[in-house]
Amino acid sequence: MLLRLRGIQKRYGGIAALRNGNLDVQSGEVHLLMGENGAGKSTLMKAVAGMAPPDAGDIEWNGSKVHLPRPADAAAIGVAMVHQESLLAPHLTVAENIFLGREPRTRLGFVDRAAMNAEASRVIAGHRFPLRAEGKVEGLSPAGKQLVEICRAIQRQASLLIFDEPTSSLSDAESREVFRIVREVRDRGAGVIYITHRLEELRAIGDRVTVLRDGETVHTAPLAELSKERLIQFMVGRELSAVRRRDPLPPGDVLMRVEGLSRRPQLEGIGFQLRAGEIVGLAGLIGAGRTELCRALFGLDPVDSGVVEVMGRAHRPRSPRDAVAAGLALIPEDRQRAGLARDLPVSHNMTISSLDLVSRAGGFLDHAAEKRTAEKFIQQLRIKAESPRQLAGRLSGGNQQKVVISKWLARGARVFLFDEPTRGIDVGAKVEVFETMEQLARNGAAILMVSSELPELLQVADRILVMRQGRISGELPGQTTQEEIMRLAAPEVVQ
Repeated sequence: MLLRLRGIQKRYGGIAALRNGNLDVQSGEVHLLMGENGAGKSTLMKAVAGMAPPDAGDIEWNGSKVHLPRPADAAAIGVAMVHQESLLAPHLTVAENIFLGREPRTRLGFVDRAAMNAEASRVIAGHRFPLRAEGKVEGLSPAGKQLVEICRAIQRQASLLIFDEPTSSLSDAESREVFRIVREVRDRGAGVIYITHRLEELRAIGDRVTVLRDGETVHTAPLAELSKERLIQFMVGRELSAVRRRDPLPPGDVLMRVEGLSRRPQLEGIGFQLRAGEIVGLAGLIGAGRTELCRALFGLDPVDSGVVEVMGRAHRPRSPRDAVAAGLALIPEDRQRAGLARDLPVSHNMTISSLDLVSRAGGFLDHAAEKRTAEKFIQQLRIKAESPRQLAGRLSGGNQQKVVISKWLARGARVFLFDEPTRGIDVGAKVEVFETMEQLARNGAAILMVSSELPELLQVADRILVMRQGRISGELPGQTTQEEIMRLAAPEVVQ
C-alpha cells in the first residue's frame, strides 16, 4: 500500500472541512476521489501534499507513519499535486515554473537557463502541449496554466501524483492527452489520485473510487461495481434525477439586440437577440470567440463596430461600469481572477457591485444592510459559508460560483452573460446553478449561456447559437442534437 489515510480531520475556524477522511491508494492504480463541492476532497489532498496539515488522524507512506507539515516534506517522499486553481508564479516563464525550487545549476552555481529551457521544451513537446518554455505564465489562459501545472508535476517523476480537476478548463484534445499521461504514470508503477466532477471521465481512467460527503469518507469500491446513478447517490446522499429540460416560457420583450458587432480579428459581424424569460446557449469550439463576445458585450474589450441595444436603449460597451449601469451582468469563466475578490468577505463580494444600495446618505456603508443582503443570498442559493464574514477564497468552487451569481442578483441585473458557469463544480452544484438560471428567467431576465458541455446546453437552453471562427455560424432549437451543433461549430475546410 503506497498511501493510507485514517481518520483525517481538519477545521477552519468553525467549519469542519474534514471530519473523518479515509483513503487507501496502491502503487500502479488510478484512484478517483469524488464528492460535491465542500465535501473535503481538496482539503484531504492538501493534507497529503503538506499544504494543510491535519488536526487529527494518521498518514502512512509505504507502511510507515509520516508527518507532512510543509509541501517540501511531501515532495521529498515523492508526492506531487496538480492544482485546480493555478499556484504558479505569473511573472516567471513556463520553464521557471516547471523547475521552481529545483533549477539545474552550472558548475559555478548559477541557474543553467539553457538546460532548464531545453528540458522544459522536451517535456512540453513530448505531450504536445501548446506552450513555449520561454513564455511568461501571466500571458497564458486558464487552460494554459493548467498544462504548466501538469508539466511541473510529471517532470518530478513522483511516486504519487494528485490531479485536482485537471481537465476543468481544457479542450477535448488536451483532456485526452491528460488521460494518456495519467495512464502512463500508472503504468510505470506510480499511484494516481484523480479528483473530477466530470462523470464521463471516470471509465476512461479510473480503477477504484472513494466518495466523500460532508467531510467524511462514505464509500470505496472498484469503479466497475458502481453505476453512474449509484455514484451520484453516494455523493449527494439522496437520489438525484437528471435535470429535466426546462419548459420554454412565452417569449417576452427583447432585452438585448446585437447587430454587426465586430472586434477584429476575434469577432466579425455578430448579430442576435435575447428576450425576457429565455436562456440562449452559445456553443463553439475552443477559440471560436465565445468568451471574447461576452467580454466585448460587457465592455471589457473595445469593439470596432456594431450596434448593441439593452432594453431598447443604445448601449456602447465602453467599460464594465457602463454595462452594469445598462443592466448587464457577467459571470466570467475564470471566477478566481475575474469574478471574486478572494481576500474579502463573502458579504463584500455580494455587494461590491451595488454599494449604492447598501450605503447611507453621504456614501457610508450600512453594515447592517450589507449583512442582511448577504444572509438573504446565502440562504437563497444555499451557500455553505461559516458566516457572511468568511473570506470568499475559503469557499469551495461551487460556493464561490454562487457568490459571483449573487453579486448580480443583488444588483438587479436583467441581462446575464454566463461564461462556462459550471466549470469545476460538482453535479449537485450544477443542478443548483441551473435552478438559479431558471428562476432568473422566470423573473423576466434574459440569459446568454456559454458552455463547452453540449449536454448541458441541450438540457437548459431554449435555443442555441453556434460560433465558428469569430462568427455566428447558425442557430438551432433547444431540441437539437450534439451532432448538429458540431456540424456548425467545426471549422470550414480550406480547399
